Amino acid sequence: MQLLGANVRHYRKLKGLSQERLALDAGMERSYVSDLERGTRNPSVRALGRLAEALGVEPQMLLGTPENGSSI
Repeated sequence: MQLLGANVRHYRKLKGLSQERLALDAGMERSYVSDLERGTRNPSVRALGRLAEALGVEPQMLLGTPENGSSI
C-alpha cells in the first residue's frame, strides 16, 4: 500500500491540507491518515471512499499510478 500512501500525500499536498485537516474532513483520526501515508495500514473500501471525497478525487486515483508517469 505504499502507492496508496504516496497518492494520498500527493493529493493532500496539492490541496494544501494538513494531515489533521484531511482527517477531520474524512472523519478519521490524524494518526490513521499518517499510518496510511506511511503505508503501514490498509484502508477499508469505506475509508478509501471518505478519503477520496475529502480530497476531491475519484477513489481509483488513490490506488493507481499517476497518468502522466511522474513519480509521486
